[in-house]
Amino acid sequence: MERLNAWNTYDLKMQKQCDEFAADYIRFLNECKTERECIDRVVNDIETAGYVELSRAIEEGKSLKPGDKVYSVWMNKSIVMFRIGTDPIEQGINILGAHIDSPRLDVKQNPLYEDSGIAYLDTHYYGGIKKYHYVAQPLALHGVVVRKDGQTVIINIGEDPDDPVFFVSDILIHLAQDQLKKEGSKVVEGEDLDLIIGSMPVRIDAESKAGSKDKEAAKKDAVKEAVLAILKEQYGIDEADFESAELEIVPAGKAREAGLDRSMILGYGQDDRVCAYPSLMAMLDSADLKRTGCCLLVDKEEIGSVGATGMRSHFFENALAELMNLCGDYSELKLRRALANSCMLSSDVSAAYDPIYASFFDKKNAALMGCGMVFNKFTGSRGKSGSNDANAEYIAHLRAIFEEGDIRTQTAELGKVDVGGGGTIAYILALYGMNVIDSGVAVLNMHAPYEATSKADIYEAYRAYKAFLEKADLRNS
Repeated sequence: MERLNAWNTYDLKMQKQCDEFAADYIRFLNECKTERECIDRVVNDIETAGYVELSRAIEEGKSLKPGDKVYSVWMNKSIVMFRIGTDPIEQGINILGAHIDSPRLDVKQNPLYEDSGIAYLDTHYYGGIKKYHYVAQPLALHGVVVRKDGQTVIINIGEDPDDPVFFVSDILIHLAQDQLKKEGSKVVEGEDLDLIIGSMPVRIDAESKAGSKDKEAAKKDAVKEAVLAILKEQYGIDEADFESAELEIVPAGKAREAGLDRSMILGYGQDDRVCAYPSLMAMLDSADLKRTGCCLLVDKEEIGSVGATGMRSHFFENALAELMNLCGDYSELKLRRALANSCMLSSDVSAAYDPIYASFFDKKNAALMGCGMVFNKFTGSRGKSGSNDANAEYIAHLRAIFEEGDIRTQTAELGKVDVGGGGTIAYILALYGMNVIDSGVAVLNMHAPYEATSKADIYEAYRAYKAFLEKADLRNS
């Protein structure tokens, strides 16, 4: 089937709208390199748009009605938003679900050490990465340190032009003969991805540097002590505070327009913020909803959607139950019916066809850059293992909605059948019996420190998500 490039369908007005949307998205990427940073930005945006925290509505005993907008944050790393429609929630809601965690390096709980005059932070990689991607490039440190007294210290070092950056070292090419013979997965070992953060011992006044102070400067772990002194002075934290810290190491620097024609965006964390941002904006811009609209932005997808902030937890189901209760229409049976009657777009990325690596793809079933939002009927690996396989009736319903809105879409698989595969949160929501399909943006360099996307694909995803919230209803198909 022929796929039309979205750029060929845009008049000057739509091209301007696409560029403006992309510019806002780039700002989002630059502000939101971690889950917590995403949540802070999202809460600010939705409260400005009139959303009220669900817990506050519960405390006040507020009765909710069509048109009301509420949200619930879970552990500062996942969020669910609802905009109440005119139809009873029992009849189902329309859900956009994306994840806001991305592959990276995490700092261990006992990380700080010195070796041969260099101070390091010990790390553990998070999600699927090519470990050699993270050596010999500038890295930034983001996250929080929570002290015993309960105070949260926010860390963001390496993004401002005046900030220092950090790095993981690599062996020089002159000595790398044996390294270059290794398999790609072992060129750099996980335990070697330690972050270099300093090399200067405790500072001593040059004029008084003599005798015992020379010995003091040369003592064991003097560089580590100097680093701890900086952390204490600038952030008020001690070495023991690493035990209650969540620190993420990400590529330093901003997302940028890419290509002479500025048609693409190159930046860290686009899997899956390239779907999270259009989902958020579709939620904010949708209006006059019949079915209640919902936007889910969740954590831990890159490691299996586990933990209290992953999609496998019950925070979404609990929030929906509280919402129905404030609408005066809750029962366990009605909650189950609402979940089963719902429709969802699992807003997650797909692999863009890469002509340089054509042998890994079935081109006619691969996503092409610039050809619009991607439907993945199924994910999983090889024999569709671990997949949500969307049903034909649901896909036909969505096709009709998007064709009516002149929205560019395409279908794809994640590479050739026996090459590999991947998964999303789709199968987890499908456990409730609702209709779910993966629908997102094609990405080049997926899971690399800098991923590439098409501005047109991002804009088409936004248009599709908005149309879905406003029009999806299988009862009327």
